[in-house]
Amino acid sequence: MWEQGAPGNRAGQGGRGARRSRGRRERSGGWLPDGPQEGTAAGEGPPADPEAVARAICLRLLTMAPKTRAQLAEALRKRDVPEAAANAVLERFSEVGLIDDEAFAAAWVSSRHTGRGLARRALAQELRQRGVAEETVKDAVGRLDPDEEAETARRLVDRKLAATRGVEPRARMRRLAGMLARKGYSPGLAFRVVREAIEAEGSPSDELPDTFE
Repeated sequence: MWEQGAPGNRAGQGGRGARRSRGRRERSGGWLPDGPQEGTAAGEGPPADPEAVARAICLRLLTMAPKTRAQLAEALRKRDVPEAAANAVLERFSEVGLIDDEAFAAAWVSSRHTGRGLARRALAQELRQRGVAEETVKDAVGRLDPDEEAETARRLVDRKLAATRGVEPRARMRRLAGMLARKGYSPGLAFRVVREAIEAEGSPSDELPDTFE
């Protein structure tokens, strides 16, 4: 708490505190600066080397989480890094293994299938959204064993089955199959797995639908 008898200290220290506060706000609102800020003495020097800026951006993003080449390229584009400098840095990072879309795709499929129960169709869509090449996408999702995918679908249904007891049978079927469909499972697999689960608990399945209506 400031003392009332020290207005000079209050003004001087408050000014420094305000500058520090502005600096924190600037940083919390977006990217950390890659070089001297405009208006400072350091900012009056020669412009930063574009490749050095590109390296700093890429290294910071890769430290936060794995990224595809397309994601890094988009980040550099948004920061107005010249295309030639961006490509040079991306090529170098690829050569030394800091960028590896094949490894990224394989790890993504394993993690998202195990953690979220996503099927091949949903996994492929997520990889495409991150700029992974189609051939790499197909190779990564193709490694997911169909039997493992079906077993994951069964586990997902088992977790939700009890909560749907008492729901009208056809609505129950659609609800559970819809849950699997949202995770990328084909309608055929979804309805088959749900039917098997309902039959296993002893409930009648004769009038259950085989497709979404």
